This record gives sequence, C-alpha cells and structure tokens, in this order.
Amino acid sequence: MPELPEVEALRDFLTEHLAGHEIVRVLPAAISVLKTYDPPLTALEGHRVAAVHRYGKFLDVETADGPHLVTHLARAGWLQWRDSLPDGPPRPGKGPLALRVALETGAGFDLTEAGTQKRLAVYVVRDPQEVPGVARLGPDPLADDFDEARFAGLLAGERRQLKGALRDQSLIAGVGNAYSDEILHAAKMSPFKLASSLTPEETALLYRALRETLTEAVERSRGLAAGRLKAEKKSGLRVHGRTGEPCPVCGDTIREVSFSDSSLQYCPTCQTGGKPLADRRLSRLLK
Repeated sequence: MPELPEVEALRDFLTEHLAGHEIVRVLPAAISVLKTYDPPLTALEGHRVAAVHRYGKFLDVETADGPHLVTHLARAGWLQWRDSLPDGPPRPGKGPLALRVALETGAGFDLTEAGTQKRLAVYVVRDPQEVPGVARLGPDPLADDFDEARFAGLLAGERRQLKGALRDQSLIAGVGNAYSDEILHAAKMSPFKLASSLTPEETALLYRALRETLTEAVERSRGLAAGRLKAEKKSGLRVHGRTGEPCPVCGDTIREVSFSDSSLQYCPTCQTGGKPLADRRLSRLLK
C-alpha cells in the first residue's frame, strides 16, 4: 500500500508532469472506483492543472477554476505515467486499469488496481474536504507545526497499542502498516505497547523515530519516476515484509504476527526484550 513517503513522491512527480497542462479526457474503465457523481468526471475536462496536493495518503489534482480529482490508491492501487497514451478509449473490465487521464500533449496517467479486492477510490469534488476520508484526517506528521508537544498530546489517554495508534488516520495522517513497523523498530518499542503507557522520554524517542523514518523515506523517493517507487520502498524497509531475515541492527531473526487481513513484523531483541509476541492466528489454530 502506498503510504505518506510514496504519495509525497507521486505528488512531486505529478506536479512536474501535470502543472499547467490541460486535461482533455477522463476515461473510467471501472465505474466502481467512482465515489462521487456531482460534479461528473467530464467536469475536469478542458481545465488546466493548477497544483497537486497530498492529504495523508490521498492525492489531489487541483484544476484552475474547476473541480479537484482526489484519489486514494488503497492497498493495491497505483499510478502509471505514460508519455504517450494508447489510441482509443480503454476497454471496461479488462485488466487492472481503473481510470485514465489524458492531457493535451498526448501524455497522461492510468490509475490501476491489482487483485480481487477493489478499494481504489476516485472523487471529483469542489473542495477536498468534501471527501470523508480527507475531512477526518489527523495532522500530517511532517508538517512544520507537528512538534513533540503536539504528538504527546495526541497519544495522551490513547489506551490502544502503538501499532494501531500509529495507523489511525484520524490520529496521524499518512502512516500505514509498513512504516508503523519501521517506526517502532527504529524506536525499539513493541507494537503491542499501550500508547498511554509511554513515559515522556519514550514519547520523545517515538516522535524522533516517526519524523526521521518518514523524512528518510521521502528523501529516498524524491525525484524517482512513478514506476520505481514501489521497488524503492521495499528496498528501504528494515523489518516490514522481511520475516525470517536477520535484523539489520542486531542480527536476530525478524518475526511476524498475522491478523485476518494483514501482518506486522518486528525484531524480538530490539523491540520486545527477546520475547516473541504471540501470533494470534496461529494460537487460534492450535486451540
């Protein structure tokens, strides 16, 4: 799933390739991705792109004197840039293509989604705050005003595990499954530790890990073409998706806890005092 660093890199990429250009066609290939109907998709056509913004994991293409095209790539969605789009409209229901946006230059981009669970979402709105997911976002962790005091205030009273708190988009915008694992590994904290139990020193440590992990990931991705971002994300992860591999810090074996539709990875030596966490899915199978 694209998270804050990848979406920020896509924002930079699209700013360079879209700003000032006219949208001439918006062609849906999967009607299910459209979450709004007023304004229609055709309302984007004939308008030039004024800017591209990021809200958490949402991308917002703002047109001059026209509506916004807002998208959330969800778990398996992606954006593919094309210097030259194919002739003719896309064929609905064929392959992963969900939406195509064409510019006056003949270039444009496709929104695609792999797999059978279709969660990619596209909105055409007059204001990004009309998108429910955008309206309920918490603060951006890389914003200039997101300081340690604000972070501590968000965690105060949160009787949830750190893993869940970091992933809650209404608490902090943009962090997902992968980077929450990376942040907790950098902070040397258990994903099951309660947010409300942190000492001031631990809160400061987690805040630094949050900012540094995301900042470093953004810098690694900056300037890359859209097609290279997935590989860059994977190559930069230390624990997430690396079950069974040695921890790059201590050499212990990275372990996994599985859930119904996701999993987390962690290092026992670095994060849990050497004790493996219970894999709840495995525990249920053994009962």
